[in-house]
Order: sequence, then structure tokens, then C-alpha cells
Amino acid sequence: MRITPRRAVAATAVVALGLTLTACSSGDDDGATAVDVSDKTTGAMEDFGVGTTFKATEPLEFGLMYRDHPNYPFKDDWSIIKRLAEDHNVSFDIQSVPLADWQQKRSLLISSGDAADLIPSTYAADVETLTSGGAVLPISDYLDYLPNFQDKIEKWGLQEDLDRLRQADGKFYVLPGLLEQPKPSYSIAIREDWWEDAGLEDPKTWDEFADQLEVIKKEHPELDYPYTERWSINGPMEATLQAAAGNFGTEAGWGYGDGVTWNGSEYEYTGASEGYKELVTYFADLVDRGLLDPEGLTQEDDPAKAKFSTGKVAALGSNDQEVVVYRTGFEEAGDKDAKVKHIVVPAGPAGNIMDATTGGRFESGIALSSKAAERDDFVAMLQFVDWLYYSDEGLEFAKWGVEGETYTKDADGTRTLADDVDWSGLNPGAPKLLNTDFGYYNGVWTLAHGSTTDLVKSTLKPEVQDFLDEMNQKDVAEKGPGIAMDEMQREEASLTQTNLQDKVMTATAQFILGERPLDEWDAYVAELESAGMSTYVDTVNQAAGVTK
Repeated sequence: MRITPRRAVAATAVVALGLTLTACSSGDDDGATAVDVSDKTTGAMEDFGVGTTFKATEPLEFGLMYRDHPNYPFKDDWSIIKRLAEDHNVSFDIQSVPLADWQQKRSLLISSGDAADLIPSTYAADVETLTSGGAVLPISDYLDYLPNFQDKIEKWGLQEDLDRLRQADGKFYVLPGLLEQPKPSYSIAIREDWWEDAGLEDPKTWDEFADQLEVIKKEHPELDYPYTERWSINGPMEATLQAAAGNFGTEAGWGYGDGVTWNGSEYEYTGASEGYKELVTYFADLVDRGLLDPEGLTQEDDPAKAKFSTGKVAALGSNDQEVVVYRTGFEEAGDKDAKVKHIVVPAGPAGNIMDATTGGRFESGIALSSKAAERDDFVAMLQFVDWLYYSDEGLEFAKWGVEGETYTKDADGTRTLADDVDWSGLNPGAPKLLNTDFGYYNGVWTLAHGSTTDLVKSTLKPEVQDFLDEMNQKDVAEKGPGIAMDEMQREEASLTQTNLQDKVMTATAQFILGERPLDEWDAYVAELESAGMSTYVDTVNQAAGVTK
């Protein structure tokens, strides 16, 4: 059934296992198909609801596809493993997949029917081509057993976003990680000391940023370029173009997504839009004026960081964690006077706007194998997922660990890591790490690293909290309706969009570098048209229910 605010409130009530247990499929309530789970309540709690600590009524073991990160490889004696077993009666049959193989191996395991019951660290787009075979559970059929999830969807006004995940069959197959507020992190890091020496304040607009780069270039003639870039693996300047895109009324870089942007009445092809042209023109102008290092569109991360830390550039693409790495680089280079600041993304011609992806409040989520619904303890599994990933208590546990072991909490709710525990420099010099040595703060068990604004900010330095607060004063671009393609539409559209996106990324780099003059823009759009752009956009709008 579709969740309405009324329905979501009802779902926060306890699940009475003494009654016949059913879950409704998506679609209208009238005539909905009931999914009988009355014989799958082994280990389930009779009074589970919002505010309830989950503990299975008997020891249970769930299959878990584990994304094994090299920075914190799995250990079966981690505190999180022991605590879940001792305090919640849940252990795991781990299906370990190395991070480097995660995308491909996960798809292979799902499509072959060999995936574990629980598949975390997964976005809806990761499985949308795998659902037609029946290997992924349509989790939208079982929302009545996820009271904490429904509670947050309602309280945080995420119902429309959730409905956008629905496929052509009206169902969705991934429970997304939820954020109370957007958590943007990418922007530009500047040499704050050089900005201050030149009498400059943080740029309010992208045009002002360009003018300031001119000033820095004059103040420091030893620089070949005042600004360089990084993160260009699949396209040029992916992080910064995404961060800037909303301010130009478009989407770009990592946020290019399905290649279409909602213009208020219909979807248009992003790479051919006027906003995208303005974005590309801006950065092309920076290159033309000698303000942006052309190597920034192709160079590896380490050379980019080295240019910054050795004083060869004054600005570099960044995020709220990398700025700490940059400061360490200056210290190691012997420049103790350098000051680095992660600036708020400047506004642009379209306004002070975050693109829909950056301003989104869904994170990597969790899918379930369809065979999980055959288990005798299926209801208990749903209760566990709901508690760990969506309850306030479970979210705090997965991120911070256990009070008295990994952290302490003051009377005002302020959390402080234990003396011997560190994470991301919060407790420098401590011999143990929250993720590596205890298993907490691990994307396998915490989908949005806190979800609530309080928990998200709880491990951020004050300057990052200020950055978030200022970024969240921006407007967020309208997302548009969900695009629910059927299997045949999706297969055809995927091939077309892959070809179109390759052409867009190639041309984007060429335009910015000046290898292709911008007066060839119309010819470039004609090339996209020849590659099926209009047909693709028509398919998207049809799947989104847009009528012309």
C-alpha cells in the first residue's frame, strides 16, 4: 500500500503478533494482495514499536553481505558483533565481499540468487535492473513491520522522496538511509592566510571567486595557476561541478545521474540545457584566463594535493574531511603558517541553490534478498533492521558504540570518545579507532552515519558544523516526479543514456579546456540529438507521467 501520513502514524503502533500477520503490497488499499507472514515470527517481539529496544526472543543468525573496507577489515571479535549477539540475540553469517569488488560481486550474487539475506551499502539504482528476476525483496510490501522507518519518513517529510523510488510495478526494493537534513560536504579549499593578506573575504558568488583568483594571481606571481582540481576519474572535476551545478540551474559531475533535469514542468536533457552550458562556460573562462590549472581535469589526487601543500596553487577542490588532510600536508611540507578554509559553495546565476542530489536526504540503504521472506524469523529480521538502521537508539549505537566503553555522554547529551578511542582526529593520539578496532561508524551498520542532525553533527568539528548550517540555508532544486520505467524501457534507455553521457563528459572536458570552442555548442547538441537524446527524454517523461 502507498504510505499516507495517516498510515505512517498507525505504523508506529506496536505490532500485535497475537493477530494474523500480513503485509500489504503497494498500490491502493482496496483489493491489495496480502502477504501472510503469520508463520514467520520466530524470535520476533510482540510489542515492538517506536522507542522499543529490539531483542530477539531467542538467538538468531542472519545472513549479511559485508562490504569489507581495507581501512577497517572485518574482525569477528569486534565490540559491535559481540554486543549485537549478547544484548540483541543477533549474530551473522558473513558473506564477505572486498570493497574493490563490491559493485560487480554484489550484482552477481543477487542475480544468481546467492546473495545473503541482508544487503546493506546499496542504493536503489544499484538494484533497479536486478528486481525483475525476483531475487530482491519488494520491501515496500512490508512497511507495517518497520515502525521507526515510517516514523522518520513522516516526521521528516520524506514521503514524496520515498515514492520516487517506486518502480513501474509500484514497489520499491531498497530501504534508503535517511537524513533529517541534507549533508553536503564538497566545495573549494582556499589558502585563507593569502585571502586575508589580500584583504579578501570568502566569495559569495562564483563570479566573485573568479575575481578573487585574479587578485591572488597578482599577489603571488610565482603561481602558474591560483586554482587546481581533482576527482576526475569518470568525468572532469566531478565533485566541484556537482557542488556548483545547482547554482547554475543544472546537474553535473557526480550528480549527473540519469542525465535529465526537472525544469518545473518536464524533464530536459541535462547536458544540452542552458544551465549546463552556463556552468561549462564559467569554468572554461577560468582556464582561458589562466586561473584554473588545465591539469586539474585529468590529474590524480596526490599530485593535486601536492600542488596545494607546496604552495604551487592557492585553491583546490575539497570536502569537509579532506581539508584536514590538506592541513596535514602543509605541516609535513614545513609550512606552519598556512591556513586552510573550506568555503561555503558560492551562489550563481540561478541563485543560492543546491542541486537535487546534494540536497537529497537519502543515503546508501539496505536491500533484502527475496529468500529472506521465506525464513521462519523473517518478522524478527525486519524488526532488527528497523531498530538498528532507523531507531534513535540503534543509530546512536551503530555510530558511537557503547556508553562507558567507546564514549561517554554528558548531562546535556554531548558525547565524547573514550580516552583510548579516536575517529577522524577527534581524539588525536588515542591508540584505538572507533571503526577499525570496534566496528562502529561502519557503513554496513549505519546507513547515514547518524541520520538525525544531532548524530550527524556529533562527530563533526565546529567549522564543519558551521559549513553545514550555512549550506542548509540554500534552497534545494526541485527534484521532479519519480521515473518509473518498466524493464524494457529501462534496458533501452540505459544503453542510450550511457552513450549520451560518454559524449557529454568528453565534450565537457573539451569545452572547459578550450580544445573545442564554445561556439560549437549547437553542433554538440546536434550530436546528442543524433545519439537519441530526444527519444530518451520522451521515454523519461512518459515514465514520469508527464503529459505535454
